[in-house]
Amino acid sequence: MAESVYKVIELVGTSSESWEKAAKAAVERAAKSLRDLRVAEVVEQDLVIEKGKVSAYRTKVKLSFKYGGGE
Repeated sequence: MAESVYKVIELVGTSSESWEKAAKAAVERAAKSLRDLRVAEVVEQDLVIEKGKVSAYRTKVKLSFKYGGGE
């Protein structure tokens, strides 16, 4: 089996509806510029509160993708 290397980055997605949609937004945006995405791990979730009400859900994800530098 060939050896592989993966790079891990952190992204924060936002949604006005849910943490799940915030995570999905982060992954789908990353997929537009990165290839060979592998795993997204949710590492933190928080809320933006304005005037006493939740205005946004934020999800921080660690996203890994196959590293092809130097190939």
